[in-house]
Amino acid sequence: MTIAAAAAAAMALSTTSAFVVQPHPASTGTGSSSLYVSTNVEKDPVVTNGESSSEEKKYRPNPVVVSAEAEALSHSATTMKLTPSYELFQLLEEHEGGMIPAVTEGNALRQKIVSGDEEEDELAGFVLEGNEALCQKLPDPFKLVEDELRPFAESISELVSSDQPILSMAAKHFFEKRHGKRFRPTIVQLLAKACSAAAPEKMPELDTKKDCPIQDPENDLNFDFTKAGSAVCWSWSGASEVEVEGGVVTTENHQGSEVWRRQAQLGQIVEMIHVASLIHDDVLDEAETRRGGEAVHKLYSNKVAVLAGDYLLARASVLLARLENTAVVQIMATALESLVAGEIMQLKAPPESLLEMESYLRKSYYKTASLICYASRSTALLGGHAYGSNVATACEEFGFHLGLAYQIQDDILDFTAAASVLGKPALADMDLGLSTAPILYTAQEYPQLRPLVMRRFKKKGDKQKALEYLYKSETAMDKAKTLARFHAQRAVDALLRLPKSESRDALVRLTNLVITRKK
Repeated sequence: MTIAAAAAAAMALSTTSAFVVQPHPASTGTGSSSLYVSTNVEKDPVVTNGESSSEEKKYRPNPVVVSAEAEALSHSATTMKLTPSYELFQLLEEHEGGMIPAVTEGNALRQKIVSGDEEEDELAGFVLEGNEALCQKLPDPFKLVEDELRPFAESISELVSSDQPILSMAAKHFFEKRHGKRFRPTIVQLLAKACSAAAPEKMPELDTKKDCPIQDPENDLNFDFTKAGSAVCWSWSGASEVEVEGGVVTTENHQGSEVWRRQAQLGQIVEMIHVASLIHDDVLDEAETRRGGEAVHKLYSNKVAVLAGDYLLARASVLLARLENTAVVQIMATALESLVAGEIMQLKAPPESLLEMESYLRKSYYKTASLICYASRSTALLGGHAYGSNVATACEEFGFHLGLAYQIQDDILDFTAAASVLGKPALADMDLGLSTAPILYTAQEYPQLRPLVMRRFKKKGDKQKALEYLYKSETAMDKAKTLARFHAQRAVDALLRLPKSESRDALVRLTNLVITRKK
């Protein structure tokens, strides 16, 4: 998406950018973080038996949109300081160099949630691999919310209507002509239903401080967490005020409630942001087609396409503010910032980082998974669950891993599916000079491929050579598929911490569909 447009939209949503940016240890004393912190190795002293030794510490690639100074200035005592999801949840398995994330506010509560009844959960400990037949018996995710999403195209077309006919037609193009399966709104709707099966949690324990209004967390069960008013206890705020009979959302009162309406509107907002990013991406990439039809800029012009994308972001910003939850505004503004960070990372990454699997996964997080995982946690907040709760944490972890599994599978299909099936040109990533999981695993096996990756396949014959190495490899494609399965399984593990429900089980089936789809 266009950097200026998304950055402006994010700023309009909230002046509090949500990342706590940690400058590189080797950065200068100016207070500004570099645009991209490249991976390198430094030595940290470690004391063992009274003697000082050295231990290698790897600094990970980290694209930074704003400086550390700007981040500090944008925060107050009551603003949430979100940690990027890739620091909360695992990117790679340990044997591939992945690290188990440290425990922090965003991932501290990851215990199994008890549904409140004695019904046995048949999916407890469920493993995707080898259970395709059982997955097909689970509720169909798209049919389960079909009736609720049926008026989606009509209502979203009304939400993006403009007095300018050309702008309206361009903005509505994907919603009326090439709407696809509405993957993201389906996730939001199913998660909303799944969250309604879990009672909002009260704070189990909290290290209270003098400026935190919660002085007796274990006994003060009536404390209004939506008005916590202190950054000290922000992880137990963020939940929307629930206005339903009984004061708590349940599976019985959820459908048709104000909570349900706001969650459904979040699904529309997410789709607007996603479509705006597609329109802008197609302009940047000079793509000819999208979803089996002509790209918006080919139908109209680059200027109209950019304006249409900007307009969708602006409308999404307005609708987001109308959800009346400042925590959700901050979280979703961060999703916009992440989309921009992904584009910067893709355009400006140093050559060495193009060979790193973790760098590829972080870019995939920024460009694809961030919108899904932030929308997932926001869905829980709109349902009355606090930011740091088991439910909200499980939702974001699910969205994080599902988004990465989706992108990795997309990258696999770029080499295995025909353009007519994909709805967009095959081998599009290589044409843009990008290396995805299959090529990166191939480069690990064939070192002679690495210079081609580092120069983004710019020389004549580079792409053909890369493809020859890929198809010669006996392990690269299988490793890429294993990586997609790893993230899909982690997504299922997160889901199974939610109470048993038809919607939760449908999301398990959806996760399996993500890594078994052919387009």
